[in-house]
Amino acid sequence: MTAGSGEDDIIARYFRPIATHAEARGLFDDAALLTPPPGCDLVLTKDALVAGVHFFADDPPAAIARKALRVNLSDLAAKGARPLGALLAIALPRPMDPEWLGAFADALGADAVRFGCPILGGDTVSTPGPVTLSITAFGAVPTGGFVPRTGAAPGHALLVSGTIGDAALGLQLRLAPDRPGFAALSAEQKAFLADRFLHPQPRLPLAQALRDHAAAAMDVSDGLVGDFAKMMSASGCGGLVRAAQVPLSDAAAAAIAAEPALLADVLGGGDDYEIATAVPHDAVPVFRAAAQAAGIAVTVIGETYKGDGLDLVGLDGQPLYLDRRSFSHF
Repeated sequence: MTAGSGEDDIIARYFRPIATHAEARGLFDDAALLTPPPGCDLVLTKDALVAGVHFFADDPPAAIARKALRVNLSDLAAKGARPLGALLAIALPRPMDPEWLGAFADALGADAVRFGCPILGGDTVSTPGPVTLSITAFGAVPTGGFVPRTGAAPGHALLVSGTIGDAALGLQLRLAPDRPGFAALSAEQKAFLADRFLHPQPRLPLAQALRDHAAAAMDVSDGLVGDFAKMMSASGCGGLVRAAQVPLSDAAAAAIAAEPALLADVLGGGDDYEIATAVPHDAVPVFRAAAQAAGIAVTVIGETYKGDGLDLVGLDGQPLYLDRRSFSHF
C-alpha cells in the first residue's frame, strides 16, 4: 500500500479514530500485537456479511456495523469467552460514500467500547459488487473452560436464552408487511421485530454460567431447530424440542396466533443470536439462577436421549416436520 493512497486516507479518517487500543498500534502497522491473558486460551471466530444476503443494502450503516460485530460476539459468548479484540475487512463499492462510511465507523467504534472488544486492525478494499464485511473476533476463556458444540449427551436438558423468532419475523415483516400475522400487530410490536432483525444482542453476560454448567453450546444463527440438530449430530446423540416450550416475545406470539404458518419461520428462520445449550438435568436450577443473575432468561425446551437426530413436537403435541429447519447459503 502506497503512502498517501486513498486507502490510507480512509483508514486515517474513519478507522484510526476508533482503533484506540494500544494493541492496535494506531493502525500504522500491518498487524496488531495481542498478548493472551495469563491462564487463558484464545477463542477465534469469523463471520462474513454481504449486502443483499445478511442485510438489506439500504439498512442504516450504523445498524450494519453493529450487526457485523455482534454476530461475532455471539459466537464468543456461546463458547464461554470474553472479547479481546476484532479485525475488520470491508469491501466498498466505488464511489465510496463518506457519509455512509462515517456513520458505519462511528457505530462500530461505539459498539467496540460497549462490549469491550477493541478494533485492532483489518483491511479496506474496493469491490465491483455489494458491500461485504468480514470480522474476525478474538476472545479469552480460562484454560479448559471452552464450551464445545460437541459435549451434549443423553440425560441433558436443552435450553435457549431470550426469545426465539423475533429476528426471522422482523425479516418477514420487511419482505411481506401485509401478511395477516403482521396486520394483527401494533406499531410498537412491529418496531420491536424490526429492531431484533437489525440489532442482535450478544449474550456475553451468560458466558460464565455456560462455562460453569453447560456441556455444549452454540449460538442460534441459522435457525433454532437446525442449529440444535447440528449440536446433536456433532455430539453423537439424539434430541427432542417441543415447540410449545419455545420462548416467544409478545409480538411473536401475537403474529403466530393471527397466522399459524409463521411458526415455521420462528423455529427455522435464524438470526436469533440467542444461545442454544445442553445442560445436565441436575445442573439446570443452578444454571438458570446464574443466568437470571446475569440478567438473561433461559428456558428448557427439550432434552437429549440415546440415538441420533432431532425430533420436533408441534404445538398440538404431534410430530412436526419443517420444510426448512435452518438457513443455508447453498
